[in-house]
Amino acid sequence: MFVTGLLLGADSAPQLSAPWQLLDYRGGTLFGAALDGARECGFDQLVVTLGSASEQIHDRVDLDGVRVVESPHSDTGSASIVPALDAVDRRADGIVVLAGDQPGITSATVWSLVAEAATPIGVCRYDDGESYPCWFGRELFGELRGLRSDADLWGPIAAGAHPVTRVDAIGNIPPRASTWASYRELLDGGAGPEALPFDTHPLPVAPTTTRRRRRAPS
Repeated sequence: MFVTGLLLGADSAPQLSAPWQLLDYRGGTLFGAALDGARECGFDQLVVTLGSASEQIHDRVDLDGVRVVESPHSDTGSASIVPALDAVDRRADGIVVLAGDQPGITSATVWSLVAEAATPIGVCRYDDGESYPCWFGRELFGELRGLRSDADLWGPIAAGAHPVTRVDAIGNIPPRASTWASYRELLDGGAGPEALPFDTHPLPVAPTTTRRRRRAPS
């Protein structure tokens, strides 16, 4: 089986006032950590989507070896998944979709999903609900091209028009940094400026590091 990983990093989080992709996380960036986790999965192909913060991300995150799909209009609600499908290798049997602000996803979770999803759609079922990663077989690509936003990805899962395999995953849903509160949860109450009320201090963006700029293959 040929499996493509799709890491979503094009949308914005206006409530955070700055690119969430560059939030400080374990000495690096949040998106960089999620990308490292996706690399550890050993996908046959790895595609990432970037939006209006693309230039900053290219300067700060190592994108070597991944296929980058630019989706500059995702901030206004368009789906970055749609152009990403054009970059998926023709040999792919399906895609595993990951959220770029959710670095806690493990390769064990990913491959349990791929191995157990016996239907065109697979979703991980944690102790407290359903979340990424999700599996979509190639037969669903045509329907995914009709998405209006990346959040609409959950529409086909909930609609019931296609059978869905719900694969049990260990523990609770790995936290995402979509709000200050969820970012605090992601950091697990660590010391530093993030311990203050998040609406009273500047966004804790990861320190700038100097790296040679190199575009990922297109």
